[in-house]
Amino acid sequence: MDDFIVKTFNREVDYLFDGVLNSTNPFHFFTLSTVDNLKSEIRTVVLRRIEKEPLKLFFNSDNRSSKIIQLKKNSSCSILFYDNHRRVQLRMHAVATLHVNNQLSKGAWGKTALQSRKCYMAPYAPSSRLNEWHPNIPDKYLKSDPEKKDSENGYINFCLVELDVESLEILELHHDGHKRFKIDFQSDESYFIAT
Repeated sequence: MDDFIVKTFNREVDYLFDGVLNSTNPFHFFTLSTVDNLKSEIRTVVLRRIEKEPLKLFFNSDNRSSKIIQLKKNSSCSILFYDNHRRVQLRMHAVATLHVNNQLSKGAWGKTALQSRKCYMAPYAPSSRLNEWHPNIPDKYLKSDPEKKDSENGYINFCLVELDVESLEILELHHDGHKRFKIDFQSDESYFIAT
C-alpha cells in the first residue's frame, strides 16, 4: 500500500478514535444512509466505538426506529464524515449487524448515561406520527434523569449497531489539487481516484 495512503488512513482512524469521546471533534457525529425500498434515507448518529482491524464503527439506536427497521431489511449502508476545519471527507460503505439483548448490547447499555437512557424509555417509537407535540420521554423524568433501576426499563428498546466497513474513501481538499483515494477491504486493494 502506498505510504501516503497508509499514513493518511492511520491519521484519520486516530481522529475517529478521538471522536468517540470528544464531542468537539467533527467525527463525533456522522451521517448514515440506509435504503427504504427504493428510497435512500439519511440521518446523523453519534459515534460510540471504533475498532481498527478490521475497521468497525458502532452507534446506539432505539430498536423501534426506522433506520433499524430498514437495516433489518437491507444491512447495506453508507457512512459520511466531514471535518470542515481540516477539509477532510470520509465516505464508507458498510454492512450492519444489529445487537439486541446480547452481550455486546448489554456492555454498551452499561456505558449509557442515565440522561440518554431515558430516551429509550420513550412511550412512542421514533418517527411515530403524533396528533400533537410530545417530548417522548416519561413525564416523571422531564426535568431529571431516571433512577438507575427505573432506567433499565429502556433496555428493551436499545440496539447497538455494528458497522463492518467494506470500503473507505478519503478526500482531502486542497487549492493546489485535491487528494483522494479508496481502500477496498474486501479485495485488499487501495488506489488513488481522480477528483
